[in-house]
Amino acid sequence: MRRLALLFGLIFTAHVRADAFDNYTNPVLAKVPEAAEAKAIQELTPEMILDNDQVLPNVKAAFIVVYTNENRWAKLLVTAARQKMPGPPDTEPVVVPILRIERYATLREASERAIQAEGKGISLFPDFHFHLDLGQVVPAKLGGDLGVSEPKPNQLAIKPLGKAKMYLITKHLPDAISAKGEKMNFAGKFEPKFFNGTYKFYDDGRRSGTLRIKVNAENDLTGTFVTDLDGREYEVSGSITKPLHKILFTIKFPRTEQAFEGYMFTGNGKAIAGTSKLEEREGGFYALRVEE
Repeated sequence: MRRLALLFGLIFTAHVRADAFDNYTNPVLAKVPEAAEAKAIQELTPEMILDNDQVLPNVKAAFIVVYTNENRWAKLLVTAARQKMPGPPDTEPVVVPILRIERYATLREASERAIQAEGKGISLFPDFHFHLDLGQVVPAKLGGDLGVSEPKPNQLAIKPLGKAKMYLITKHLPDAISAKGEKMNFAGKFEPKFFNGTYKFYDDGRRSGTLRIKVNAENDLTGTFVTDLDGREYEVSGSITKPLHKILFTIKFPRTEQAFEGYMFTGNGKAIAGTSKLEEREGGFYALRVEE
């Protein structure tokens, strides 16, 4: 039992943070074409990457936004690099310029944050394309949204392909800057508004994702759940009941609903834990507050 208690103690004191990249949701990205902080470009060069590699806080990479050929918004953190490759026998190694996609996410249409494709640490060599809707490096004959070329030896050029549009973010967009939430005083009376926020959500070891909750004046709640597995977004509804640190909510999936009953930690509000029921199966869940 002591080991079990220690394990839960470690889980619930975990440090979860959201970063600036996460705040670029579909509504924010849709404003990029008209934003003063964004520049529509037909070509991205290493010089442009270097001049704009500190736009997002604590991120050493340029931030670009692409409207894909399949009409979705994508966001990318990119750097320029060089890769030494072995040449033909008895020759010196060849240095090839590459685009490093440090992180990217393509968002699903008609949702706020749901993910179509995402990834990290991708090297894109000249003459290859990147298909943002598939999340795959593809040969030139298969199209894609971004193409990399080497117009001159050791030079790098990145261009949008087909109907895709590319934007270079030159300054952090105001709409993507998190407003500091109201400071919560857990030393006093517990209030239902303490549930407002974003949580990293874990459901019975079977499902995880991001849970967002908003509580109104009548203690009813609305929100969304975005799964880690496939980035799909689902509706959340429920209420805060007595005692006021108790929460009842459901996640509405396409063919069923899952019910949850939980309690917030009244000492610091950093976690919610409780039980769930999906049809006839009962389980447990916990959620860790994400610090913006």
